[in-house]
Amino acid sequence: GPGPGRLPAVGEEGPVEGGPPDHSYSLSSGTTSEELLGKLNEQRDIIALLEVKMKEMKGSIRRLRLAEAQLREEIREKDRLLHAASAGTRKRHGL
Repeated sequence: GPGPGRLPAVGEEGPVEGGPPDHSYSLSSGTTSEELLGKLNEQRDIIALLEVKMKEMKGSIRRLRLAEAQLREEIREKDRLLHAASAGTRKRHGL
């Protein structure tokens, strides 16, 4: 049988024969091709949903980057105006 730290080879049963699968993605030895197809379709649906979410997130990141660039430009403009105003004040007061 399988020793510690070794996965069962193809055709070998896991430690608990006929027991429930170890993980939600594990399959018992009696899984039919119809059940396999069902699981495959579930996984495809999950992947499709994740792809849609990724596209949405990429769009959000793009919008956030644009907003960040606009805010940085506004800050630069305000800094420039403040600098110009403070330089003008120093000149008027002879500083």
